[in-house]
Amino acid sequence: MRRPGHWQLRSTLGVFTGALVLSASGIAVTATAAQASTGPVSATPVSGTPQLAPTGSTEQITQLVQCGGTMYAVGSFTSISQGGTTYTRNNAFSFSATSPYAVTSWNPNVNGRVNTIAFSGSNCSQAYLGGKFTSVDGTSVQNLAEVSTSTGAVNQAFGHNANGQVNTMLVTGSHVLTGGFFTSINGTARNYYSSLNVVTGRDDGYLWLGLGGNYQYSGVVPNSTNIASQQLSHAGRRLLVEGDFTSAGGRPHQQIFMLYLGSPRATVTGWNPTVFNTHCVTKHPFYVKAAAWSPTDNTVYTATTGDHTYLWNGTFPQTTPCDTVAAFPATQESVIREWTNYAGCDSLFSVAADTSTVYAGGHERWANNASGCNNAGPGAISAPGMGGFSPTSGALTFNPTRARGLGADDMMLTTAGLWIASDNLGGANTCGGVSGHAGICFLPYS
Repeated sequence: MRRPGHWQLRSTLGVFTGALVLSASGIAVTATAAQASTGPVSATPVSGTPQLAPTGSTEQITQLVQCGGTMYAVGSFTSISQGGTTYTRNNAFSFSATSPYAVTSWNPNVNGRVNTIAFSGSNCSQAYLGGKFTSVDGTSVQNLAEVSTSTGAVNQAFGHNANGQVNTMLVTGSHVLTGGFFTSINGTARNYYSSLNVVTGRDDGYLWLGLGGNYQYSGVVPNSTNIASQQLSHAGRRLLVEGDFTSAGGRPHQQIFMLYLGSPRATVTGWNPTVFNTHCVTKHPFYVKAAAWSPTDNTVYTATTGDHTYLWNGTFPQTTPCDTVAAFPATQESVIREWTNYAGCDSLFSVAADTSTVYAGGHERWANNASGCNNAGPGAISAPGMGGFSPTSGALTFNPTRARGLGADDMMLTTAGLWIASDNLGGANTCGGVSGHAGICFLPYS
């Protein structure tokens, strides 16, 4: 199950190269870097990467993004340690993407949780931050800001006022696609999802999706409509969007939908995994916490929380979409699962994929556990914290293990390997059986 108080909010861009591609409709979109063609990654993490410093409190990295030769980490934390040195960093910091992974002087000093970071332009000189905060580098802001990646100073020309928490930001061409709980952003009434001009931060009218609805069933915890996460396809033409909603673009869509990044506006496609119309337990009305594209963009992988299906009768094997990693065709129609791997009622929060392996992480204890719920059923394999699965069958094929903690909150593949963002709950700091990786683990390609 998902631990109380744990969030999983992110946008996945991978390595930002500054390259732009032109979609079929003519709109320029930011292209993600090509992924390595082989895998899986090594089960042994690289040593020397920064980690969360022990503070006596549970702290968390929520997202890792590479821009140029620098890694950027955001979340909820106060200090970072590396090589015996502790650095004061409030909720955002950066470090070299290559050995010795040195922590930089960048210190925007954000006074609250940062959920997401994104970049535009080819020189990585400015970063967009979103979360739940009111001050960056001593400047008054409200839940979002554009900041210098050298000084941390806020760019006052970019609007910095959302009336609710910002969960995810992602740049495509001249648009900063921004999602969260807000109903007004930079002076425009806009519910939950807004396209902001990269220069001014004002809504540019690119998204008109009519998002609405939330989950109502007997005993369900309070939940409100919001956009939680988004992932750009490798070709840069399509976008997966997850959140708490029941309709998008005038059509029924629950938990997740796909956008076509057309011109003059983005449009909701016909892709619809209707299994996510199923309710999970009352504590998890929104449960599709992450998605990823296959390297060819032909398949979509999802990672879910949810424990088990609402009003489940306890029979096995489970057929639930809750607490699973699953594969779906990316065709523009209602789709069914190609395969599902069950964690056995433990939450999954992140997923990424290369040619050989689908990586998924959370605070799960098992994989291949369709016949167990909070216990190892017949055929279950111990796979704490993360696992790697066959893209064709969904069978567990890679099992490095990691400390479970709250859960692996984000996974990002680069041409160098797999970066995993997590936390230090209860002193959790192991990855691949090696200690010294609280909050950040890097598993390289050989």
